[in-house]
Order: sequence, then structure tokens, then C-alpha cells
Amino acid sequence: MTFVAVAAVGLAVPAGAAAAGGDPSADLAPGVRAAVRLRLAVTSALGVALVVGLVALLGPVVAAQVGGRPVDPRRYVEPPQVQSLDENPLIRISGWALHPEQKLLDVSTAPSDVPAGDAAPAADGSDSPRIRLAVLSDYDGVTWRVGATYRNAGRILPPTAPARDNTVQIVRQQITVAELSGRLLPAVATPREVSGARVAYDPATGTLIRPEGLTAGLSYTVTSARERPDTNLLTTANVPAGDEVARVLRVADGVPDTLRRLATQLAEENGAPYARALAIEQFLAEHYRVVADAPSGHAYPNLGFFLFGPRDAGGQEGTSEQFAAAFAVLGRLSGLPTRVVVGFRSTGQGPVRAGDAYAWPEVLFDGLGWVPFDPLPRPTDEPRPVEEDFRSTPEEPPPSEAPAPTVEPTASPEPVAAPDGPPGQGGVPTPVLVAGGGGGLLLLVGALLLTLLAMRRSLTRARLVRGDPGQRIAGAWREVTDALRLAGRPVGDDLAATEVAGQARQALAEARHTPGGDRSTSDGGAGSGGGPGGDTGAGAASADGVDELAALLNRAGFAPGAASADEAARAVEMATAYVATLRSARPWWRRLLWSVHPGPLRHRPTSRHPR
Repeated sequence: MTFVAVAAVGLAVPAGAAAAGGDPSADLAPGVRAAVRLRLAVTSALGVALVVGLVALLGPVVAAQVGGRPVDPRRYVEPPQVQSLDENPLIRISGWALHPEQKLLDVSTAPSDVPAGDAAPAADGSDSPRIRLAVLSDYDGVTWRVGATYRNAGRILPPTAPARDNTVQIVRQQITVAELSGRLLPAVATPREVSGARVAYDPATGTLIRPEGLTAGLSYTVTSARERPDTNLLTTANVPAGDEVARVLRVADGVPDTLRRLATQLAEENGAPYARALAIEQFLAEHYRVVADAPSGHAYPNLGFFLFGPRDAGGQEGTSEQFAAAFAVLGRLSGLPTRVVVGFRSTGQGPVRAGDAYAWPEVLFDGLGWVPFDPLPRPTDEPRPVEEDFRSTPEEPPPSEAPAPTVEPTASPEPVAAPDGPPGQGGVPTPVLVAGGGGGLLLLVGALLLTLLAMRRSLTRARLVRGDPGQRIAGAWREVTDALRLAGRPVGDDLAATEVAGQARQALAEARHTPGGDRSTSDGGAGSGGGPGGDTGAGAASADGVDELAALLNRAGFAPGAASADEAARAVEMATAYVATLRSARPWWRRLLWSVHPGPLRHRPTSRHPR
């Protein structure tokens, strides 16, 4: 732009001044001089226009980049890859348990000279910290996995802030690898500095790996910030919720019903989060046995057999793999954010052997961070049978399908002529046989069905008519959950009202597209047992109605006494409409059994936590 401005000023200078300054064009003829000046003026104008146009086009683009985020060169570097044993080291527990004398590491732990503003005294030999190998946060119903994103790191690792109410002690470890294989690098949590080995680091879990793999004789030094929670605050501590911890609260599909019932029982008896965690820890420690040769596995079927399998067939016993995995799954089912950690016990000095390897669960508490638990029983304790404290009732069988019609009628024997004789002496008349045999059975069945129908109607009327508005809203919600059970879509007691509403919408959508179901809503049948009437049209049974009912339930739960009579009437109307629509979409023979099914009479009312 400066060059263009100078050129423009030069064009504007008079000819005389230019000649006085030694302009070569002064010796030219006047006509030639005018042509030269015209050409220079046109060329300068085109240059100015070109520069202005480029500035107008590229200026906004360049200005937009000023406030943008700089390019991270690490995105172009492929993260280190790990093997399956490093992604799920939990499956190595059973193998290590079979060779307990195998030497894996040599460890020397000492207080660090690194100053820490809030550091507590370093651990002594009687309180040696656990050496952590990996943190497993993801579970898909089959396998626990680390799920880490490793980034190559230098000697100083990215800092992580300790939990608000924890004290921190700085611990330095000198570790020498013996026969430990893989890429995972053992260290006390949480590592801050590593020297002697090139490492990659996952800040979310604090897991370390050596991309080249471990080799015998490898020696490295780790400085860790070991957090210690204030035990006095645990009894009143809450657990976090929301998207930030959704990963460690996620429960994969396919949970066995027995696991859900056990988690519900332990949660109902213990309200506070820490009390729930202690209840799960105590239940596992009191009822199960540690066995070194137990097979590896922590999928849902493995955990079901570990928890409820017959003791004389290998059930109710396992390694720390099953104890830690069962604790973590039961904890998530009861609303606790949990994860599994694999590591080693250590006295702080000397060798670490394969028999020192074990897994333990951790629970996340507000202000206290991850707190470890130990569900393993004491070696001298004899476990009590599980049946003393939890009876695994069989699941309700699905409704049997209608019998297939007979293709060909069976041949009936030819009638035999009755012997001659006076009337009344040829045996018992046929009508009497029918009335006294099959007729009596039909009367008994009819009386039973009428009794069930009356009991179901009485239950529905008690839920939807009696009580204060809050009780009627809760009764309407139980009508919806009973209808889902009758439709073959039972909901777990650990789910929130909004989650149940989502399943109710899905069940209704699937029912409307199921072949053989009646998609009309004209056959009535209010409630799960034909209770008080209401609009049973498809509009009142919409998905919005279920969501609104869930919102009313949450309001009644969080603010007792705040619900009005109009809201209770609205809840009854929405529940009645939804149940009628769901019922009308069932096959005809299931609709006949709907109002006399004894299921709702057996189900215990649950106090669902509104969320």
C-alpha cells in the first residue's frame, strides 16, 4: 500500500517540478511525455484496484483466524497402540493367581524431596500405597476396558488438580521390571513425573504406558501425588451426576434380572451413597470365597454364576476379578459412578510377585475424588450362603402363545348301542356327567377369573381415586409401569421416571407396528384393570402424555403436597389413555387376559426416585 501511495503522489507532481528533479521524461517531446504519463496513470490505477480487491477478499478470512485456536501438531501424530492384554488387564488376574511366586517387579518407595504446598507426610511402611497398573472405566456387558487416549509425554506429565477435600502426599518410587510383560507401566496414583523411560499418558485415568513395551531390567523413577480422602466426610458425601460422569455410570444392555434385584435390595436398605457402597462391599465379603483357580471372566453370565450359582458346582467363588467387577456393576445399578482398577499390593520395599496382583473397585464422590473399596473377604472368614440374605426368585414366564389349530380332526369311535332295558337303568345320563365333571371345572375357573377381575379393578380404583393428589399421581404412574410389564417390557427399579417415560414411548411405538395387534383404541379397558374412565383416544395416549406424567411424578416426589387435584385428575387421564392404547395394540388373546392377569397384584409398589 505504501508503494501505491508513493506512485500516486509521483503522478500528481507537476511536470516542471519533475523536470527540476531530474525526471528523464523532461527531454521528451510534449506528446510523448503525455502518453507516458497516461500509461503510468492507468497502470497505477489498475494496481490500486487489484490491491484493494485482494484486501477486501482476504481481509475477513485473515481476521477470522486471529481469534481461532492454533493448530495442535499432536493431531497429526498417531497415538500409541496397545494390545488386548493392555486394554483389559483384568483377565490376567486368574493367570497370575496360578503362579503366585512369579517375580514381576522390584519396588523401592521413599518420601519425595519435591515440595508440595498441601502435602501430607509421606507414607511409611505400614501404609504403603497400592501400585496401579491400569484404570478400567468402560464396560459393555462382556469386557471391562481401559478406553484411554494415550499421548506421548515428556518427563513432566500434564498436571491434574486434586479433589477439593483431599490431602496430598508426594511419593517417589524406584521400579525395576522383572517378568512383567506388556506396555502398561506400573506406578502409584497419580504420576506427575517419570524419568528413565519414555512414556505415553492418559490424563483422564492417570494410566501410563511405554510404547516400546516393557523389558526385563528396565528401571525408572516415578514421582506421584497420592490423594487421601477425609474419611469423616465420606458418610455425608454425594456422588456427581450428569454428562461429565456418564461414562462411569453407564450400564450396558442385557443386565440379568437377579443382578438388578440384588442392587435394588441393597440400595433400598441404604440411602446415602457411601452407605450403599459399604453395603455392596460387605455383601460380597460376607457371602463369597476367594479361590485362586477360579476361571477368568466378568461378562454378565460370569457375574450371574459368581453371585448366584450353586456353591457345590463352582458358584459363589472367584478371584478379585469377579469381586471387583461385581461391585462395579452393582454400584452402577444403584446409581454410583464406579470403575475397576488393576494393580499390586506392595510393602513399599522389595519384590512384587504375581500373587500380589489384584483388582479393586473405586467410587467417585463429590469433593473427595475416587475412593477405593475392598470387597474381598478375610481369609479366616467362612462365607454365609447367599440365600440367607437374598432369594433369587424365578423370573415371570412370558405369556404362552395360543395353541396351533389341529390340522386334521381325530377319528372318533363309532357309537355303541346301549343295552335294552327300562328307562333310567342304562347308567348315569350324559347331562349329569357334564354338569358334575367338566361343568364344575368351568364354574371354578370362571369364579377364579371373576375374583381376579374384581381384585384388579379394586387395585386400580385404589390407585387412581383414593388418597391425596400426590398419591393419585403415584398410583397413575404405577398403572403405566404395570402396563409395561403386562406388555412384556418390564422396567428396572433403578431407572428414573424420565428414563421409564422414554421406554414407554418406545413400547407404544413398537406395539403399533407389531403384526397381529389391533391398532385401534376403541376397546376401552381403562387402567391395567379397567379402572375409572377417561379419554382412551390415541391423542390422549401420545408420547407427550407420558412425559407430562413423569414430570408430575417428579414434582410430587420433590415437593410433597404441592400437587393439585387438577394435576392428579390430569395424571389419571393420561395414565388411563396410555394403558388403553397399549392394551389395544396387543393380540386379541392377550387383550382377553390383560384384565385378569395376576401380575400387578404380585408386584411390590416401588418408591421410584424422581429424576
